[in-house]
Amino acid sequence: MIELINISKSFGEQELFTNLNFRLNSGNRIGLVGRNGSGKSTLFKLILAEEHADSGEVSIPKNYKIGALKQHLEFHEKTLRDETALSLAEDDKFSIYKVEKILFGLGFVQEDLDKDPLSFSGGFQIRINLAKLLLTEPNLLLLDEPTNYLDIISLRWLKAFLRAFDGEVLLITHDRDFMDSITTHTMGLVRKTLNIIPGSTHKFYEQLSANDELYAKQKITQDKKRKDLEEFIAKNKTRASTAALAQSKMKILEKMEVMDDLSFDNNLSFNFKFKSTPAKVLLDVKDLSFGYKADNILFKDISFTLEKGQTLGIIGKNGKGKSTLLNTIAGELKAISGISDYHGTTSFAHFGQTNIAHLNPKNSVMDEIYVGNPRLPESSVRSICGAMMFSNDNAKKKVALLSGGEKSRVMLGQIIARDVNLLFLDEPTNHLDMQSIAALTKAIQNFDGSCIIVTHSEELLRAVCDRLIVFRNDAAELFDGNYDEFLSKIGWDDDIIETKVKEVSTVNKKENKKLRTEMLKDRNKLTSPLKKQVDKLEEEIMLIEDLLEKEHAELIQASNAGDNSKIMDISRVVTAYEKEVEAKFDLLEEKQTLFDEITHDYEEKLKDL
Repeated sequence: MIELINISKSFGEQELFTNLNFRLNSGNRIGLVGRNGSGKSTLFKLILAEEHADSGEVSIPKNYKIGALKQHLEFHEKTLRDETALSLAEDDKFSIYKVEKILFGLGFVQEDLDKDPLSFSGGFQIRINLAKLLLTEPNLLLLDEPTNYLDIISLRWLKAFLRAFDGEVLLITHDRDFMDSITTHTMGLVRKTLNIIPGSTHKFYEQLSANDELYAKQKITQDKKRKDLEEFIAKNKTRASTAALAQSKMKILEKMEVMDDLSFDNNLSFNFKFKSTPAKVLLDVKDLSFGYKADNILFKDISFTLEKGQTLGIIGKNGKGKSTLLNTIAGELKAISGISDYHGTTSFAHFGQTNIAHLNPKNSVMDEIYVGNPRLPESSVRSICGAMMFSNDNAKKKVALLSGGEKSRVMLGQIIARDVNLLFLDEPTNHLDMQSIAALTKAIQNFDGSCIIVTHSEELLRAVCDRLIVFRNDAAELFDGNYDEFLSKIGWDDDIIETKVKEVSTVNKKENKKLRTEMLKDRNKLTSPLKKQVDKLEEEIMLIEDLLEKEHAELIQASNAGDNSKIMDISRVVTAYEKEVEAKFDLLEEKQTLFDEITHDYEEKLKDL
């Protein structure tokens, strides 16, 4: 399997990671997480030998094939068959049956083989790239943001395909639900190091938080010990009677590991400002229709009311008119027929890709927040900039220098600056990382007003939407229910996930449940005593550390009084306590490791049921 050994990589003065180690085991499907700029894509490039490490080694077994799915779609041949055949090995150029077998497996039909690759939708163009990739028979798929620009149906197809892929997968995506539904492990680039655990992103971040909390507690204890030792040494090193003891303490101090302060990334954190309204219904849409030509009607006779507190999702394939519907409701496009009737107190804000293009490249981040609300005091504007992760001098950064994700945050900042009761959000999760998407989801959930959201994110749909407008079968229609209700009652046409669900349902559920119950009992039987021992050891360590604190205080008093006899007595007690704490820490680590191993083993077994 692939192995990374002591890998370090920097770009100029920016150090991405140092002494990084990782081993990919057979059957692993690993989600790679980390903040934008942490080095995730660089790690992929190192594995593909597109970049070279400053030090360390990337070990890849002989004949182990790595396939990378390209984000950018480039086609050179005029037919689907010929384009896909480009990936055949030189000595296998005439094995067209292999090409057709893979294409049919990916959902193409006989009539598609002679079509131009560019004539297919974005989702099927991704499948063409996948077909080309699979013809190389890779052992490992490297997928860097494969969900970009895919519609909701293509995402569901890709999710099912990757679950069934017989090989290893390394995946980078901002779509948390997509990642967690595919992967067996989560690996994170955090503070220039690599951590991996079995399980989902939620479990990874919970573990990271628990590790940070434990580290912080240990650092407080360690810092106090260092301070006490330093004070003792400073007071006693010049006294003849205590110089030897001070020298001994100095040696202990020199051997103590210095625990650095934890560095934390800034996180998006905000709430939309709600403008009070007496209205129950904020928006009444009646018989709305739009088309660019008479023979190209994108939607017809759309009608719905949006009450205060409700969230409506607009979903469907790319290019069917979802953003156009939102822009028509917002008055940015003129409807062919029908009206969007707003209550007199309704005040809305619109987030979309077209709005981002309206940002003035010469303006600073602060200038653009003022565009949202010129009446705000500077302190409020800076506070919004900080919430959008533009603190201090970054708030004065010019829009022209910002990335796509940073521009999205500026647009959100503009909307936050306004007092509104209705939000129009068009693909708001584009360019945002996982933590920012979680913050946005929470802000929508906490908003007292109403929202209309265009999104391909199933996770966001499930979290916030009460009703849907669904583009399907060349039409758009209102569905009075949430996303899971839509899937169970109607579902997407030719959605291959439905077949997978039927296959899974043939398993004997009663037997499965019985096995699961027995396995949980066995696990608890093994882990419960360990958990009690861990809790007891933690309590005992805290108790001894309290006693140590008192002994250190008495030691200082005895030293100040020049009571050598008492100093020696207390020093013996302190030494005994310190040895006891060290022994208990070793035992705690042993028990906790065993607890984690047993838990992990049973989680893997439970997954297979």
